[in-house]
Amino acid sequence: MKSRPLIVSLVFTALIILGLFILKRQTSKVTKVPAPAETISPPVVPIKHPPRDFIPEWSALDAYQNTITATRFQEMIETVYTVGDTWKEVIAISTEEATIQTEDGDFILKFLPEGAEPPASVERYWGEGPLAGLHIAIDPGHIGGKFAEVEERQFGFPEDKPVREGEMTLQTAKRLKPLLEEMGAKVSLVRSKNAPVTKLRTKDFLQMYREANPGVPDGLLMPWATRRFYRRAEIVERARIVNEELKPDLVLCLHYNASSDSGAWADPAKPILVDENHYHMLMNGAYTSGEVLDEGDRFQMVERILQRIHEREAALAKVVASVFVEHTGLPPYMYDPNSSRAKNVDGDPYLWARNLLANRSYTCPVLYFEPWVMNNKEVYARIQAGDYDGVKEVAGKERPSIMQEYATAVAAGIEKFYSSVEAE
Repeated sequence: MKSRPLIVSLVFTALIILGLFILKRQTSKVTKVPAPAETISPPVVPIKHPPRDFIPEWSALDAYQNTITATRFQEMIETVYTVGDTWKEVIAISTEEATIQTEDGDFILKFLPEGAEPPASVERYWGEGPLAGLHIAIDPGHIGGKFAEVEERQFGFPEDKPVREGEMTLQTAKRLKPLLEEMGAKVSLVRSKNAPVTKLRTKDFLQMYREANPGVPDGLLMPWATRRFYRRAEIVERARIVNEELKPDLVLCLHYNASSDSGAWADPAKPILVDENHYHMLMNGAYTSGEVLDEGDRFQMVERILQRIHEREAALAKVVASVFVEHTGLPPYMYDPNSSRAKNVDGDPYLWARNLLANRSYTCPVLYFEPWVMNNKEVYARIQAGDYDGVKEVAGKERPSIMQEYATAVAAGIEKFYSSVEAE
């Protein structure tokens, strides 16, 4: 019985000690300071983008009033130019007219009555042939030279010469130009050297971004300013040259492709060479939901529909693609059938619609070429061999230079199309 007070005393003491221990742990949690090795992610800074340099002039489309039926207009939107139903949020179609939303109020497009014969021609600066006298503009994709690394179009092993897409497309264009001229076409190069056609540079856009984002460090603004230079300003200036100075009947946009397995050019000094190789051609279309909701993109989409550009592009592309494949043997590149940014054209595995700034901004038919995978093992060897006349052994086979093969295949396709049209 005498031991009970002792036990109670011990339990009471233990409870006090436990309470002090818990209080100490809670206090230490509240006042804990992060160790030097711990990192805290900086807050995300929202970047405000300066306004784009395209202002749609909806009144210019009045020239196309009563030139297309409601059925045809809607068919082109749904089968070629969009990848979803978002367009219905900004375009309402009735049997008599389309109501198109704009910042300054609705634009009303009057339709041609169903069954009525459409006009033989509509307002546009381009014509349909014949090849003799046809004006063809060749647009060598990208820039090349010292700008190749800036535009992320350069890679190669340190001991090799760098692969620069912009330089390759210009070499190809200079090979293609005389071939088309021999057929009687008038040919212009949109870019004739490895330099931008725009006078603007990254520094100009950096200042614009500074004004739109006061207090934001240049380090966060520089990538956006750089992209604005080479991804937009350069192409916008080429579009101005095409639409206002050259006014051609057809534009050939020359590009080369690359595999995504290359790391998307992330480490250009350590390229990954792959086995895949392919070819496809692009036409304007497959506007995404965001693009349809953008008034500038929406205007250019409607303008292309009313100028009947797709019909000419598709007819040309089918012939040119088939001849290109006959010359090169390249298999098709296949987009995901459920892609939200690309749409197959007429079931041809080589033909796809995508909404790119170049094939949207050039207001005439545009054939956009994407042959060969530059980081393919065999193609890489051919690029290292450079441009040359005739044939020589490269990667175990007698071949022309890849630039010469490209030019020859395009020229043959153009000749076949116009020969077939003229024979009709």
